[in-house]
Amino acid sequence: MLEANTKNASRRIRRLCLAAQGLLHERPFGSGLDGTRRAIQHLGYVQIDSISVVARAHHHVLQARVPKFTPKMTNQLLNSKDIFEYWAHAAAFLPMEDFRFSLPYKQAIKAGQVHWYKKPDQKLMQELLARIRADGPLKSRDLEQSRSKGSGWWDWKPAKKAIEQLYMRGDLMICDREGFQKSYDLTERVLPANVDTTTPDTEELAAYLLDQQLRSSAFVSLKGITYLRRGAELRNATKALVNARIDAGELERVRLDNNAVYLCKTGTLDKPLPRVKDRLLILSPFDNSVIQRERLKTLFNFNYQLECYLPEARRQFGYFSLPLLYRDKFIGRMDCKAHRKTAVMEIKNLHVEPHPFDDNELAKAFSAALRKFAQFQGCESIELRTVNPPRLRSALSELESLDKTL
Repeated sequence: MLEANTKNASRRIRRLCLAAQGLLHERPFGSGLDGTRRAIQHLGYVQIDSISVVARAHHHVLQARVPKFTPKMTNQLLNSKDIFEYWAHAAAFLPMEDFRFSLPYKQAIKAGQVHWYKKPDQKLMQELLARIRADGPLKSRDLEQSRSKGSGWWDWKPAKKAIEQLYMRGDLMICDREGFQKSYDLTERVLPANVDTTTPDTEELAAYLLDQQLRSSAFVSLKGITYLRRGAELRNATKALVNARIDAGELERVRLDNNAVYLCKTGTLDKPLPRVKDRLLILSPFDNSVIQRERLKTLFNFNYQLECYLPEARRQFGYFSLPLLYRDKFIGRMDCKAHRKTAVMEIKNLHVEPHPFDDNELAKAFSAALRKFAQFQGCESIELRTVNPPRLRSALSELESLDKTL
């Protein structure tokens, strides 16, 4: 087992992780629509979330990595069948070429495993399938509009549950999306003819998950490979696969100075140290690089929690604090809200942790990142409220002049 217990080794691991995530360079996947496609293929998934305090998570994740990305591009890729929607560890956009790896979970739900609903309405599900088969795709808004008509089985809540159950078990796919209004169609009408639909066995699924995470993160923990996925069988297969690859010399274990053990491809630590720029990124709480909080803490020494799920009295940093990555360190968080009607980006609380960087250089990088981020939200001005530590406010004086000038 390799011992990575020096400052230089820790820095090397951080940078290799961030480079694999596409967060060290400005155009790691290219730009525009092609860059968006390649980013999703490389990352393996991009989580979808409905919280709209700032740009939706799936757009935010891609905006951080792909120059000239626009929110309409995810739906363009959905329409062109380059990606599809399903469950990874949460709702996500996934590469269409990975479709077969969604089948084990769909089949488990069809066999009775509970995802959301314990007692799905089978009769209603068959009626919905028949309607879609005869009339074509059904929009989620069609169900909403029907609830006011008192038409029995079109009651909103049962119909929504039924269509979501059909989607989760694989009978339906999402063929179009306008914001959070989804259109459902029969799976056989959505899938491209050349997509592999053979169901992978447990060992194949374990290999897919391991390879995906090694590609997109460089360093992975045994627990993190099956992050939020159920089943002892999959965990056991993953452990067996890891041991086999270690025995074959394909993987090696790395022990950090905090005794956390990670896996990487053999020779990863011998790669050239990726360079970093004086660039700051404002990341989504659902970004692929931060979503595994334990990994974030052990690899980057950044203890992060999304506090919107906590009672207000227990929040330390704010409702929707966004992680801040400067160079190769997570240095703080920013609680903000995009007021779209007034085109104002309100920074409620900027909190920067103790760091080795020059305050003026950090403030310059933050100002540049915030200007770009605000413009992506459609905001024309910035209002800065609380800054911690207070000494940073003078370094951020440039932000005061950004008001009404973006």
